[in-house]
Amino acid sequence: MSNTFIRNHQYNLIKKQVSLLQNAYNTANNQKVIQSVREQAQVTVLETCPVTNEQQLQSLNAISTINSTTEFQSYLNSLEPYVEEFPKLTDIQLKKLFPKIKKLKTPNWAELDYRYVTYLGWTDIATNKMFLIYRLDNQIVGIEGRFTPTHKKGVCFLCNKHEKVALFTSVIKAKPAKASPDYYKAMGNYMCVNSNTCNHNITNVTVLDKFFRDVLGKL
Repeated sequence: MSNTFIRNHQYNLIKKQVSLLQNAYNTANNQKVIQSVREQAQVTVLETCPVTNEQQLQSLNAISTINSTTEFQSYLNSLEPYVEEFPKLTDIQLKKLFPKIKKLKTPNWAELDYRYVTYLGWTDIATNKMFLIYRLDNQIVGIEGRFTPTHKKGVCFLCNKHEKVALFTSVIKAKPAKASPDYYKAMGNYMCVNSNTCNHNITNVTVLDKFFRDVLGKL
């Protein structure tokens, strides 16, 4: 039975809290300030990762005792075994997610650490298409869309960081009840060109969840 209970975006948020705490230790002279940052970090970590047993609680709560650069990194290292892998998909599963794509080109994910994946994303430059795969309601789903490079940096709508972005435009599958046969609606957002960068940055999946639901027509 797996002991994992932390997902990639949650681990990223934990790293952010550890960074804030470490910065307080390095810059603040007032112990009350440091303690306040520590307590807020502890609360945020526990709210981010619901636990199911005492061992998980103790592992997360160790943030309340760390106070050196070495201990900060050791704390993060101690949580890595609890980070849940994104499901690994076979070629057959990938093709089922995108049945209309006859020759689906996928990257080589042999060296990808699936613990640090919130979603899989890649582009097919030949067709200017981008493909995204995500776990929604414990089901693996995929969407495709047009990929339009901007050749500049902007704010990614998924990770909310300033990175190299492209416009991803996808056709919404759901149609109004009395829509005409030629009804068409697309949704466009600026997102990271490099999905690995986005997966490294993302700390919340609320927007990602909503995006997939909107495109797939799921409530």
